[in-house]
Amino acid sequence: MISAATIWLVIGFLGQALFSGRFLVQWIASERVGRSVIPMAFWLFSVGGGVTLLAYAIYRLDPVFIAGQAGGLLIYARNIALVRRERQSANGNDNGLLASNGSKPAAT
Repeated sequence: MISAATIWLVIGFLGQALFSGRFLVQWIASERVGRSVIPMAFWLFSVGGGVTLLAYAIYRLDPVFIAGQAGGLLIYARNIALVRRERQSANGNDNGLLASNGSKPAAT
């Protein structure tokens, strides 16, 4: 039988993989359009990794880790809200990518 500690270790590594995967997503999206962009998937990976790592931090009872992940989740949620608001104001004419300065990428 697998111990609880082993399960939590796997959860911690899963969270770290999700959190790190967001940079791969951002890099691929930027390469596709030839400039720095932040796709919605970046924020979704951030939330997924952040929630998973927060759960792991709570299990570990690590207040520094907990504060860091909880604070990050607020930022990720706010960015998702901003992206959604921009998409709505653009009448659904957005492909989900935002330039690093917040502007929409040029149509190709």
